[in-house]
Amino acid sequence: MKLGVAIDIGTSGIRAQKIDLDTGDIQKTVITLRNPLPGANVMDHLDFAITYGLDLAQGLHVNAVKHVIETLGVKPDELERMSICGNPIQLSIFQGIPIDDLAYAGERKKEKLNIKESDRSARIIDCSEIKGLEVYPNAKLVVPPAIRHEVGADALALIIKSGFLETTETAIATDYGTNAEMALIHEGTIYTGSAAAGPALEGQQIKYGNLASPFVISDVEFEGKNIRNYVLDEEMNTVKAQLINPNNGDIIEEDSIKAKGITGTGVIAIIEAGMKDGIITLPKINTPDHILYLQDKIKFFEKDVEAAGLAMGAIRAGHLALCNAAGVEVADVKKAYMSGAAGTYMDAIKAHQVGMVPFNVDEVIQIGNTSLIVAREILLSEDRLWELQDIAAKIVSNHVMFATDPAFKEAYIQEISYWTEGMPFKMLKKFLKKKGLPQIDLPEKETKVNKVVEKDIPVLGPEGLQVLERVGTFLTMKVTCPECPKCIKVCPNDAITIDDEGVVMISSDLCDGANCKRCINACPKDTFRWENLVVLEQA
Repeated sequence: MKLGVAIDIGTSGIRAQKIDLDTGDIQKTVITLRNPLPGANVMDHLDFAITYGLDLAQGLHVNAVKHVIETLGVKPDELERMSICGNPIQLSIFQGIPIDDLAYAGERKKEKLNIKESDRSARIIDCSEIKGLEVYPNAKLVVPPAIRHEVGADALALIIKSGFLETTETAIATDYGTNAEMALIHEGTIYTGSAAAGPALEGQQIKYGNLASPFVISDVEFEGKNIRNYVLDEEMNTVKAQLINPNNGDIIEEDSIKAKGITGTGVIAIIEAGMKDGIITLPKINTPDHILYLQDKIKFFEKDVEAAGLAMGAIRAGHLALCNAAGVEVADVKKAYMSGAAGTYMDAIKAHQVGMVPFNVDEVIQIGNTSLIVAREILLSEDRLWELQDIAAKIVSNHVMFATDPAFKEAYIQEISYWTEGMPFKMLKKFLKKKGLPQIDLPEKETKVNKVVEKDIPVLGPEGLQVLERVGTFLTMKVTCPECPKCIKVCPNDAITIDDEGVVMISSDLCDGANCKRCINACPKDTFRWENLVVLEQA
């Protein structure tokens, strides 16, 4: 059997499949619940790579991918082809391509710093050309193109697999994740953007949050005053689970399936159902202890409401900014495509109700993990790769850089007030109108939902799904210090260990990176310096 591996490198984790190159059949699927780079979002990853070196970041990515390939059961000399897809930051870091052009917003800034755009065209190279992949002596690496340097292969996958290019209506497509890529098409022109929504939509930065994986809560509904939990089983199917009193966690109706956490889709469902029921009045949870109880002692806190609200607000602000760039009203958007794990498992009606889908759409289409689908296609067909390059070159795309876009900034400021300060929706609309921005409203009708796939990865293969809760990548250095454990104590994720010889080990996938740095600040002797870190090479 000739073996290949298709990989989607996402901001919140990696999804990969072992493929029989002769038949095209999927043999096994592996997913990780974290990205190997320190930090919780794409800006943290950029900061880490820029501040501490692209080589360091690339080493973590490569080690993580090697671990995933090993878990798939593919030996180094068996691998013939590897394909990768994902956003331009993750793919650039993996390949060791300079990312300065992605780190700075604005052409004037780039010109001042003499930053040149890196080439992100489609290519097929020997794996040995990538540092760390020399262990695959017989393998080729297949990389899809970006549309523009900021609009990556994942956005191209979303646009192509959605049927976006064939629609005659004004439509929007969104990959609901940490780095929410989105595209709007109007009169044949595509407008793209990417909102750093944060990881709440993928279940992270939520107290009991998890990425979509077996035995996590993916949906909830109120039955009277009690809350019905829905959990993903071992095959990633959504199944009915326990009925719980949300005020105290009492079990009203037992069920055999257990839950270990909650996905981002479950978070959205809690907020939508809670707001409808009245148990949530932004930004408060109206229970005796301000905690909403789910099954198996899983709890949802007011801080979780805030984290999710900021993510949902970023997506709605992004949709509004694209409409503003296209010169259309949000009400003109008639079709919405949802992709990614969150976009697959999310209840589209609930997403519509809380504003994550434009309010006036006639149809919502859920299309699954388009990035992994495209990775598999180009793994199996070189012609498909060059076809994608031709499509990317022909797409007329106007990229809206949300970091510098006034419309996004104004809209997001109002969204923050709405989700975290309890600003009434009527006032949100009033401020948007005052700023001359496209108007939003509450849905007046229930939209039609076309769920193309039931699971974001429809086929797992006969060897099934394996979930890596830990990526298995480490940063290390040796320190000489007064044996105080302050760096270990202040780490919120228990990511640091130091042995008797002063060897530091940091679990990179647990580290909050630029969003934290408590270990650096806590060191009384200033010996805990990230500049001295190196990647621990795998045996």
